[in-house]
Parts: sequence; structure tokens; C-alpha cells
Amino acid sequence: MTLQECYVKIGGDYNDILHRFMNENMVRKFVLKFPQDNNMALFEESWAKKDYETAFRAMHTLKGVAVNLGFTALYNVSSTLTEKLRSQEYDNLDGLIADVKKQYDIVIEAIAALD
Repeated sequence: MTLQECYVKIGGDYNDILHRFMNENMVRKFVLKFPQDNNMALFEESWAKKDYETAFRAMHTLKGVAVNLGFTALYNVSSTLTEKLRSQEYDNLDGLIADVKKQYDIVIEAIAALD
């Protein structure tokens, strides 16, 4: 899969990221580093322990990484979850958390399929 096809699959904005990074090789370099980011795992671990402050920070960071890499779909759902956590709304988030995890998994799978 090409980098552009990857961005289509993940619901990302390839043209915007290419414009900002000005070089496909630079985009690829940072995209390939994304799976090493541990913020999703940190969020899940913190959420399970009801450590909401750490969960918030992890999700906020994941949101920032997603927007900086042009992962629009992941950014959108992680942003919504971040705002819920910021407002200390901890109930009834299972569906939203599942949406974030689904988008995260789509990104990870697409990156793994890059040429």
C-alpha cells in the first residue's frame, strides 16, 4: 500500500500532511514511528485503574499526535474523548472509547501494510 492509499484507508488528510511536511519521505518517517507511541496503551491501562488524570493526559497526547500526522478520523474521536475527560465526564464512555480503539487499530493496520 502506498502512503497516499494508507491515508485514504485511515480517513486521513494526505494532501494537508504532504503540504505541511513538504516531502513524502519525511511524512513516511514519522508515520512509521507512530506504532511505537505508547499513549493508547497508557490510556487503556490508566482507564482500567480509574486513574483519570493519566488517562486524560494519554488521550490528549494521542489526539495531538493524530492531528499532527493528519490522522483525521483518529483525531476526531480522540478529541471528543479528550473533551469528555477534561470535563470529568467518566460515565457512559464505553462506546466512545471503543470508537477511539477502532480508529487506532485501523491506523496501526494501515501502517503495517505500507510498502
